[in-house]
Amino acid sequence: MVAPAAGRLVRVTAREGRCRLLALDATDVVAEIRRRQGTDPVATAAVGRVALSALLLGALLKENEQLVTLRVRGSGPLGTLIATATPTGEVRALVGNPRPDIEQVADNGKLNVGAAVGLPGTLTVTRDLAMGEPYVSMVELQSGEIGEDLAYYFVLSEQAPSAVGIGVFVDADGEVRAAGGYLAQLMPGADEADGARLERAIRELPSPTEMLLSGAGPGEILRRIADGVDLSVREERPVRFHCPCGPDRAERALMLLGSEEMRAVREVPGVPGAELTCGFCGQVYRIEPDHLDRLIEEAHE
Repeated sequence: MVAPAAGRLVRVTAREGRCRLLALDATDVVAEIRRRQGTDPVATAAVGRVALSALLLGALLKENEQLVTLRVRGSGPLGTLIATATPTGEVRALVGNPRPDIEQVADNGKLNVGAAVGLPGTLTVTRDLAMGEPYVSMVELQSGEIGEDLAYYFVLSEQAPSAVGIGVFVDADGEVRAAGGYLAQLMPGADEADGARLERAIRELPSPTEMLLSGAGPGEILRRIADGVDLSVREERPVRFHCPCGPDRAERALMLLGSEEMRAVREVPGVPGAELTCGFCGQVYRIEPDHLDRLIEEAHE
């Protein structure tokens, strides 16, 4: 199931290639995820941050056939959060518990994402490179706030000093008003002066959602991070919600159950055929009885 392109990501380099910077506005994308997942505010913020992180990581992949998956598994009531993204800016995401029993707002007045995710926990990044075995890396969650955890992942797993800012602003009615962020990385050849200037610029930045709400797009966010240094635009692309599910995938998922399990489904009184619902987009796929019988025979052979 596909939603129209609804956001924008910009990737640039600065300081003669010694800094890599990305920024995105994915407000409508996160709003679409919220609609499909039926999340309350704290779950919206959490799953939105995971989706934003996946989009930033996906933009670093080199081939269009590649895929990155983020899995955040904490000890809090949200359960597991998952997002997958492609280099072409497509993302989908889900949350184990879309309406957790937890105080929505923390003592600092912000949405209680860290507690909802819960520590201890892990952040797992899987890169499906389309050829060979996927590359999997796991780190311990540092705060459950997602952005800090992603920055820790970059330092520990990729030895890339990084600053990550991601945010989702949800209003009193639960609507997503702003969602976006940035990734700033020092590349090989960067020196202490590059790091100090980048650190100072980021320290003085408002939050990503503040900048988006004030009308600043990805390009303006990047100019603020670059702090007056000329930027070389490498890429600008739309981002959108996209779920690649379909009838064929639904059938393959059903076949994985095996003939005995499918036969048990077939024999449930009053239930004709089988029904599968995609956890990411909510699309329902119905397998008619005759078709299900054929699948049972194929699985039995």
